[in-house]
Amino acid sequence: MKKKTYPSYLNVPGAVVLLMVCLLLSACSNTRYLQKDQSLLTKTGVEITGKLPSTEKTDLKNDLNSRSLMLQQPNQKVLGTRLKVWLYNQKNYEKKSNWFWNLALSERNLQAPVIYDSLKTKESVDRMVSYLNNQGYFYATVGYKEQVKGQKASVTYEVNTGKNFVIKKITYDIPDTAIARVVKEGERFSLLHVNAPYKASDLSSERERLMRLIRDAGYYKFNRDLINFTVDTLNKSLFVDPLNPFEVMPSVLSADQKPTLDVEVTIKNPEDSANDLTKLFYINKIYVFPDILLQESVNDSTFSTTNSRFLTIKYHQNIIRPRVLTRAIQLRPNARYSTEEYNNTVNRLFDLNIWQFVNVQYRDVKDTVQKLDAYIQLTPRKKQELSANIDLTTGSQYFLGSSVSLGYRHFNLNRAANELHITLNGGLEVIRNEENKFEMQAQEYGINADLVFPRFILPFRVRQNNRSTSKTRLSAGFNNLRRIDKFNIRTVNAAWGYEWRESIYKSWNLKPFVLNYVGVSLNPTFKSEVVDQNPYLQRSFEPAFIGGEAVTYTFSNNDLFHKKQNTFFRATVEESGLWLEGVNSLVNGVTGGRENLETLAKVTISQFVRLETDYRHYWNYPKSAVATRAYAGVGIPYGKSDVLPYVRQFTAGGPNSIRAWRLRTLGPGSFVDTTETAQLFPDQTGDMKLEGNVEYRFDLLRLFGGSMYLKGATFLDLGNIWMLKKDTLRAGAEFQFKNLYRQMAIGTGAGLRLDFSYFVIRLDWGIPLKKPYPTQNKSGWYIGEWMLGDSRWRRDNIIWNIAIGYPF
Repeated sequence: MKKKTYPSYLNVPGAVVLLMVCLLLSACSNTRYLQKDQSLLTKTGVEITGKLPSTEKTDLKNDLNSRSLMLQQPNQKVLGTRLKVWLYNQKNYEKKSNWFWNLALSERNLQAPVIYDSLKTKESVDRMVSYLNNQGYFYATVGYKEQVKGQKASVTYEVNTGKNFVIKKITYDIPDTAIARVVKEGERFSLLHVNAPYKASDLSSERERLMRLIRDAGYYKFNRDLINFTVDTLNKSLFVDPLNPFEVMPSVLSADQKPTLDVEVTIKNPEDSANDLTKLFYINKIYVFPDILLQESVNDSTFSTTNSRFLTIKYHQNIIRPRVLTRAIQLRPNARYSTEEYNNTVNRLFDLNIWQFVNVQYRDVKDTVQKLDAYIQLTPRKKQELSANIDLTTGSQYFLGSSVSLGYRHFNLNRAANELHITLNGGLEVIRNEENKFEMQAQEYGINADLVFPRFILPFRVRQNNRSTSKTRLSAGFNNLRRIDKFNIRTVNAAWGYEWRESIYKSWNLKPFVLNYVGVSLNPTFKSEVVDQNPYLQRSFEPAFIGGEAVTYTFSNNDLFHKKQNTFFRATVEESGLWLEGVNSLVNGVTGGRENLETLAKVTISQFVRLETDYRHYWNYPKSAVATRAYAGVGIPYGKSDVLPYVRQFTAGGPNSIRAWRLRTLGPGSFVDTTETAQLFPDQTGDMKLEGNVEYRFDLLRLFGGSMYLKGATFLDLGNIWMLKKDTLRAGAEFQFKNLYRQMAIGTGAGLRLDFSYFVIRLDWGIPLKKPYPTQNKSGWYIGEWMLGDSRWRRDNIIWNIAIGYPF
């Protein structure tokens, strides 16, 4: 008889069988230890009725499901079962104890069963009603339906919101005319608006806004308790019987017109007229301590003292020049106290990257009416810093690809807050050849240096916002990329640019001068057999000058005010050739037409415009997050150039791109190079790139007392690169909108992250879902061809990536 065979993935390890048995046991034994009158709460839900938009209803449902309102919620599930409850029972009732159980029954893996309590359900109802009232649903009702079957209970909360009240009128009662004027001038920024839905949280936020506004106007001791709100919900137009108005109150819920209310904002004067709460304060003296320790007193007699313009500087060591402090500190003697200038001062001092802690305190001046001394206490950070970064990737036949960078930073060069950044980088690619021996395929090394000045360096004066921080950056570097037996590209670069913040979320990077020299040496065999056969490659590998200008705009609101959602957006425009052509013409004119820049340097001038956009959005939850990214880039040659230089072309694949393909193996378009050389040494580039990524990140384990976390991720990547013009030697490489879907590569996978708070080690494995070229399935969908039980197939199709930091 022929022996029956089974796929290799059916050989399940014993540990997996044990886990499956534990899950099965946890599903059927969690009620075994309950008393007869007890029930395990297994399910809760919220049903909302009312005329609400779907998004508002979803948000409201999420709020009502919070633990502060719904006091009892079921135990957490692991892989669909209440494994933690089962483990809790094993420890407390079965008294399991050996090396395995001691490890499995640690406190973080246990969870006591949630016993249903109807009193907590009723309290939850009261809390939900109160919450709905605070959101403006004054006639909302909440009921509940409980179901007990066996010893398992479920509860459904039935919520009828009715109609939300809207604000009809906003009035102010402010006896102090000076404060009233301040409020009136800032009224356009009010968080309360006529015809907007009423929410109690808006009143609380408006109180904070008014307090900051008034304090910023010089009222240093103004207190939020002086601000009160009166809400009048009496909507007389809905009452037809003035003698018994509440008889027709249900009409509020059914009338076509929305119920309205009036809000009165009151800012009262303190009862004691001598109180300072509503008096203006002015800055007297400003003391700065550039190297004070955290526990050190400002009254320490060992400080040396220097007076510089409007500052009194007290220090132990002379670590900073006074002019740096005067530029950063926005406070001025005899000026009104201002919270805005306080914040600007703190932000600009932090942006200098010299101090670890910045603390500004105010003290009343004795024997002086309504004056403050400012004490600016600065605790230095380490003056120098070393850093390292590494990326690894592997795949079929391709044994290892890596890149390593080492960084050195000096934060206070010449005692002027000038920063020096030096980065050394190197990389290599190792393959396994036909003889199963390791062979070097490519190597790269380089050095880059940046000198950053904490101000604009210009021949003319530029007026800037006090909130903004400006920097001037001078950069220079060298990079050498060698592809064994193919080519050697040497790049020398220099740039001069300016960086500044337009606002707390918006920043700019302008480089009016960028110059790169690209030198190319081709292997004779590679030149004759590959490059000379392709005009596109010939022009791509020509030595060139890349000189022009670039500008980058960045928006990022990842801060305390956007914990649930935050956005990152960056757009870059780069131009090359404009001013270099001007220099070329000037040299040509000076030499009487005999020479120009290109003939003297024996290189061509690259002329192109390159645009990139990168958009990212994050949804953050207590123990998980969803990260999304969309990227688009295009390079357009113009003038005498008809191709982009090699170093400015786009590539796809790798640890920070589409992770189911390794770097430079994807595209362009539907082209796939099946030659033996390409299998060992892929090097595909294009003029255009589109890419999208979605990643779900979640917590797994807390390790070493919380100093490190093990986190997981699943992801979906899609995208490709294309040529803008037809390439006769690469069929399907040209971008055509009608082919966009068919030529889109899609990959998926999973990963682990070791999060040390200050850096993350990432391990990802990717696998193709859809290839941009036909496989057995003409549409390119590859999932039907997966053979996860075949070790050779896994080696040829699964890509492993190791990197530092998140991909986006």
